[in-house]
Amino acid sequence: MKLYTNNAVDKIVQQYIDKGGEIEVKKEGCLASYGLAICSGNGLKFCVIKEKYLNEWSSGNTIQLFNKLPKKYI
Repeated sequence: MKLYTNNAVDKIVQQYIDKGGEIEVKKEGCLASYGLAICSGNGLKFCVIKEKYLNEWSSGNTIQLFNKLPKKYI
């Protein structure tokens, strides 16, 4: 799975907000802004952002896009 930087995640979140979408933070992250966040909007895919632990000093983010949000994220 590809890892994204915090700056890349912030750009994606801003794109969702600019298109009238919203972001819901389900779990706060330790080193990053989001531990688990879900972006959604009318006519937009669901975007699930998860923080991935790398070591004591750094973390990355994974991003998954879904047409229909899986039940485990509801």
